Amino acid sequence: MDKLINLAKQFILSPKEAWESVKDDTSSAQQHVTSYVFPLALIPAIATFIGVGIIGYSVLGYRVQSMELGISQAVISLVSTLLGVFISGFVIHKLAPSFQTEVSLDKAVKLVGFSYTAALVGGIFNIYPPLAILVFIAAIYSLYVLYLGFKPMTNVSEEKSVGYFVVSIIVIILVYVVIGIVLAALFGALGFAAMKGSFTM
Repeated sequence: MDKLINLAKQFILSPKEAWESVKDDTSSAQQHVTSYVFPLALIPAIATFIGVGIIGYSVLGYRVQSMELGISQAVISLVSTLLGVFISGFVIHKLAPSFQTEVSLDKAVKLVGFSYTAALVGGIFNIYPPLAILVFIAAIYSLYVLYLGFKPMTNVSEEKSVGYFVVSIIVIILVYVVIGIVLAALFGALGFAAMKGSFTM
């Protein structure tokens, strides 16, 4: 646990040094997601459950607070993060030859997973939905961390780095949106029923 906390802290406070410390890491994609991404992904998931299911919030004079909705939103948060890291890493891995470099699946997944650090830790602010802007700011910072780690992790050439980076950002955003839509559809019936019973004036 101490190793996880120290590494997460390093990726938030000193991302350049953090990338140098992990670029030769030999752990597999599965090990990375299990030991690093999953524990951090629990932060926004639990915070979302508390924020929506227990504390609640108001929208246009209506109060939203439901245990069922909190659970469904928490599950969507957790699953979308884990799938997003794997799928985004897989696509970045497959795109590498198009930018005249080679990136193993393990490294691509770690590139995405470590970049998510600030966004996942910042997800603690989901505990009070009106603070969602802070979660957004943390997500933007994660894109900066991704930028810093791109060359160390992919060994892409200077002339190809910008294109590869931009395409990767688009991939990550699209993957996250698609997964969110699919999961929202799967949980739609539960979420609608929960919200229907949770609105009060």
